[in-house]
Amino acid sequence: MPRPTQLLHPARTPAPARLAATVLLLRDSADGLEVLMTRRSATASFAPSAYVFPGGGVDAADAHHHHMATRRSGQRDEHLTEAIAAIRESLEELGVLLARHADGSWANQADIDALDRQRDFFAQCAARGLTLAADEVFVLARWITDRDLAKRFDVPFLVARMPDGQSPVADESEQFEPVWLRPADALARHAAGNFFMIFPTVRTLERLLAFKYVAALLQACAETEEPLWTSCPRAGLLAGREVRYMEHEMPFGELALVCPHGQIVHPLDWQSERVVPLLRNVQRLTAPNPGAMTGPGTNSYLVGDPTTGYLVIDPGPADTEHLDKLWRAAGGDIRMIVCTHSHPDHSPGARPLQAMCQSAALQASAGPLADSSVTDASAQASSGPPILGLPSAPTARAASTFKPDRSLSNHELLTLTAKGLEGDLAYNSGHTLQVIHTPGHAANHLCLVLLQDGLLFSGDHILNGSTTVVDPPDGDMNDYLTSLDLLSQTCTELDLKFILPAHGYVIGGPEDEALAAIARLKAHRLQREAKVMTAMQTLPDGTPDDWLALAYADVPERMWPVAKRSLLAHVARIAAQRTY
Repeated sequence: MPRPTQLLHPARTPAPARLAATVLLLRDSADGLEVLMTRRSATASFAPSAYVFPGGGVDAADAHHHHMATRRSGQRDEHLTEAIAAIRESLEELGVLLARHADGSWANQADIDALDRQRDFFAQCAARGLTLAADEVFVLARWITDRDLAKRFDVPFLVARMPDGQSPVADESEQFEPVWLRPADALARHAAGNFFMIFPTVRTLERLLAFKYVAALLQACAETEEPLWTSCPRAGLLAGREVRYMEHEMPFGELALVCPHGQIVHPLDWQSERVVPLLRNVQRLTAPNPGAMTGPGTNSYLVGDPTTGYLVIDPGPADTEHLDKLWRAAGGDIRMIVCTHSHPDHSPGARPLQAMCQSAALQASAGPLADSSVTDASAQASSGPPILGLPSAPTARAASTFKPDRSLSNHELLTLTAKGLEGDLAYNSGHTLQVIHTPGHAANHLCLVLLQDGLLFSGDHILNGSTTVVDPPDGDMNDYLTSLDLLSQTCTELDLKFILPAHGYVIGGPEDEALAAIARLKAHRLQREAKVMTAMQTLPDGTPDDWLALAYADVPERMWPVAKRSLLAHVARIAAQRTY
């Protein structure tokens, strides 16, 4: 994790999260699955007037009445307690009772009418010989309220089928206006602005769109006793407005890095006018070259601080204004320029940036106060910062020709240290980058690890929001997958939590989000390779263009010329595997 001294915003302790439980009561209609929703009181302290699913806090009594509930094999104690809480809250808020008589028949409306929602729930159920149907309640998800809110909850979202013969009746104090809706209809009404819902409700309904009938959803939940997803969202600013994101969404990792304690201050708008601080020692400047292959543009990174000087990762295209902004953000003190690989959106800016630094240093040394006592540092600066990386291989395309001033070695350390500091003090206050050779996207591709802060600068090997192109012969799919495994291993061994790609937002989070992102990339590549293999088997005499139409049918046709490069890389890997 990043050093506390490098965080942009001070640490703060979020409000504790109270355990609660929510239940989605479901039924089938002629048009598909429907879910029961109600409107919260306008005076509620949390989410007033929002349409929600019924639920409330988990009480100590819920854990003390397991003997009154039926349970599934494998249903853990904590899940049983949560199910009991959801059953109790459904009765109190909506007059719905998930309970059975001794003969197995469901509680009916007469049973519900005989119960007083304000009195002891468990005693009344026991008096009528009712057993709580916790075995019919399944875990769907778990939501933890955002870190920025003063009132927070840790809430399992549970699902259950609505018992036949019962009709919801709101308590008219906490909940109002019960309504059955298809998820798509609820989302459409919310988008139209006349059905207010909070973020977790919206995202849960979006997930329900994948299920046509109740049985399919319950079956998916029954296959595991764990939530299908768990989320504690994070918020940032987009066009000046608050926006929230789950762990799998592209901006989440950046918000986790910049605002780990939940402050809503980080702008997510892409722009090329100014650097974006990510940590005190890491800044990003996005080049003005957005496009289908570059996303919002190429990310150039500045690592360092005024006491150590700066190292530039991927200066990008030879865009004078972009390079001038990099130079000015570093205060002119650029010590090294590193190119992750030789592609034309990454390395052409290296020489002009070096010349810019050299010119500025020479002008400074020739100023009116200059004399024969010019320092060694100034003399070194006058030659410009060295350009580091790996030279392009003979297989590189003509536009990707690159030759550094010095070739880097695998696992080599690049260090920025404040003058006069030595040993542990120098390491802890300095910035050390380890080189990791990662061929695959390009033969000369490398990544960098900022050791003190647990950051992986991934170049084009790992991107946010898309998969990189592997273009033979310089690109090699087998090398690409092997390098992915190496990066996954490196993240585990060095406890790297965040990945800073050359295109897109920061990836990762405080848990295993970075590792999960790498795993998804590998799974995607192998799934695509399976489609390529199927296409080749279906059309054994076909051409790559024929296979492309089958294997990339889910990709817009305008992207097929680019996708064809990766297809050829898959074909070469398949052919190589067949030779063994």
